[in-house]
Amino acid sequence: MEINNVTQIEQHIESNKNQFYTKWLEHIELINAIISGILIGIGWYLNSQGNEKVAIPLFILAFVIGGFAKAKEGIEETIAERTLNVELLMIFAAIGSAIIGYWAEGAILIFIFALSGALETYTMNKSNREISALMSLQPEEALLITNGKERRVHVSTLTIGDTILVKPGERIATDGYILSGKTSIDQSAITGESMPVEKELNDEVYAGTVNGNGSITVSVTKKSTETMFQKILDLVQSAQSEKSPSQQFIEKFEGTYVKAVLMMVALMMVLPHYLLGWSWNETIYRALVLMVVASPCALVASIMPATLSAISNGARKGLLFKGGMHLERLSKTNVVVFDKTGTLTKGEPEVTDILTLDDVDLQHFYEAILSIENQSNHPLAKAIVAKINQDFPTEVAKMTSVDEKSGFGVKANIHGVQWKIGKADFVGRDAADTFHRGINTTLSKDGKTIVYVQREDEIIGIIALKDVVRDEAKATIKKLQNNGIKAVMLTGDSVETAEAISKELNIDIFKGECLPEDKVTEIKLLKEKYGNVTMIGDGINDAPALATADVGIAMGEGTDVALETADIVLMKNELSKLTSAFTLSKQMNRIVKQNIVFSMSIITLLICSNFFQVLDLPLGVIGHEGSTILVILNGLRLLRGE
Repeated sequence: MEINNVTQIEQHIESNKNQFYTKWLEHIELINAIISGILIGIGWYLNSQGNEKVAIPLFILAFVIGGFAKAKEGIEETIAERTLNVELLMIFAAIGSAIIGYWAEGAILIFIFALSGALETYTMNKSNREISALMSLQPEEALLITNGKERRVHVSTLTIGDTILVKPGERIATDGYILSGKTSIDQSAITGESMPVEKELNDEVYAGTVNGNGSITVSVTKKSTETMFQKILDLVQSAQSEKSPSQQFIEKFEGTYVKAVLMMVALMMVLPHYLLGWSWNETIYRALVLMVVASPCALVASIMPATLSAISNGARKGLLFKGGMHLERLSKTNVVVFDKTGTLTKGEPEVTDILTLDDVDLQHFYEAILSIENQSNHPLAKAIVAKINQDFPTEVAKMTSVDEKSGFGVKANIHGVQWKIGKADFVGRDAADTFHRGINTTLSKDGKTIVYVQREDEIIGIIALKDVVRDEAKATIKKLQNNGIKAVMLTGDSVETAEAISKELNIDIFKGECLPEDKVTEIKLLKEKYGNVTMIGDGINDAPALATADVGIAMGEGTDVALETADIVLMKNELSKLTSAFTLSKQMNRIVKQNIVFSMSIITLLICSNFFQVLDLPLGVIGHEGSTILVILNGLRLLRGE
C-alpha cells in the first residue's frame, strides 16, 4: 500500500512538471514572437529615418529571438525524419533576404512563422489534456472486506474475487457484481443512461459509476487495468494517436515543396551562367531573389488568418473550435451521430402526464404525493415535486414519515390512509397493467417512465416522466438532412426509448443499449459506409466516440472529459448552433481555397518574372509581401459575421 502511494505521488509530481513545461513553452513561444514583432517595428522606423546602422542589429535580434524555436524545430525534425521541411525553407529565405540587404523583409518572414508556430503549440497542447481530466475521475481506493474487517486499499491491489463495500454517494472502484444490498446507480459516465439504474443481487456494476442511496457489497470481476472505465481511457488515447489523411497529405506536400524550391535555387545559382550567359553576380542575385519570392509566406497566410477569423467568428456565436483542422473537416461531414441524453434531450426527467381516476379528490391526491415525494432525493421524485409546485403552487408538503424501499418506491401513512408511490411491482403488477385500460403500456412505448400512485389497495393515478427533447433538436436535424447529411442516434438507453425519440425527431438511423465501445464500433462502420462522420455528445461515455469520429463536438454543459476530448464545443449548449458551425466551415474552406490558388499563382508569376530578368528584388519583395497582405485581408473577411 505504501509503495503504491509513493508511486502515485511520484506520478503526480511528474505530471505537474510536464504540465508546467508545456504551459511555459506555450507562453515563451508567444512572447518571443511578440518581442520579435516589436523589434521589427522599431527597426523599420529607425531605418526609415536613415539610422540603418542602428536598425540592422535590431533586425538581427528579431531574427534570433523569433526564429530560434522554429529553426531548432526544423533542424531536429530534419535529422529525425531525414527530410526537409517548411521551417528550414523559411529560415533560408529569411537569411537570403538579409544577405542581399533586405533585413526587414527577412525579419518579417521570421515573425509571421514564429507567431503561427506559437498558436499551433498552444492549440495542440490544449486539445491533448483530456487524458488527465479522465484520469482524475478514476477511483484510487476501495474499501476491501476480508474476514469481516474493512480496510482501505489502492485499486491496483484488488484481485478477481475480492469483496469491496461501496457506501452511498461513493464511486464504484472496479467492475463487479452485487453480493448484497440494493441501490440505484448513476451509470451515465459509462452507458449514458439518463435515469439512475436500480441494482440488486447479482446485477453488474461498473468502475467510475456513482452509488446512490444504498450500501452494497461488490465481488470484483476485473482488475483495475481491465475495467470498462479503463477501456474508455484506452480508446481515447488510441483514437487520438491516429493521424488524419489530410494531415498526412500536408506533411508529404511540405517536404516535396521545400525540396523543389531548394533544387530550383541550386540550379539557378549555376545553370543561367553557362546556358544563358549571365554574369556570376546576376546569377547569384537571381537565385537569391528566387529564394525570397518562392518562400511560402503567402501560402502559409492563406490558411492561418482565415482560420483564426473563423474561430473568432464562431466564438461570438457560442462555438469553440480547438483548431483549424477540425473546422476544415466539418464541412466534409456526411453523417452526424448524436448522443441522446443531454444532447438531443435535456438530460433530466420531466413530468409529461398525470392521470387519475374520475372520482379522485385532486387536492388530497397532490397533497399526498407532494408530502411523500418531498422526502426523497431520487431524480424522479424531484421532477414530480417540481411539477406539482409549478402547477399547484398552493399545495404545501406536510411532514410525513415515509418508508422507502430502495429501487421500488416509497410508502407512507397520511391521516390514517396508506399510500404507495413507485414501480408496478411495488403496487401490484396485475393492477398496474390493467389501470385505465392499459394506458401505461402506451406511455411506455413513447419512452416514458411510469410511476404508480396507490391509495390503500387501489391504484388511483399514474405519473409519466420523460427525458424530453430539446426544443431546437428537430429543426436542427431537419436542416442537416436538407443538406444531404444523415442523422444517427447512438444511446445507452433502452431500444424502446431510443425508438420513441427517433420517431419524434425523424432520425435516419438509431441504436439503443450502446456501451462506449459499441459507439466506437458503430462510428467506424459508419465511416466505412458513408465517409466523414461527426459525433456530438456530452458525457464521459461519449469521449471515445468523440475521439474516434472525424470531428467530435461536445455540448457546453457536458462533462469535463467530453469538453476536453471534443474538437468543437457548443459553449451555450444550444444545439441550433450546430448548423452555424457547418455554414462557417464551408465559408472558411471557400476562402482558404481562394487564397491558396491566388498565392500559388503569384508565386508562379514572380518566379517566371525573375527568370526572365524583368523582376528586380524590390518589386519581388513588394509582390511577395503584397500577396501575403491580400490573402490575410481576404481571410479577415470572416470576422464580419455571416
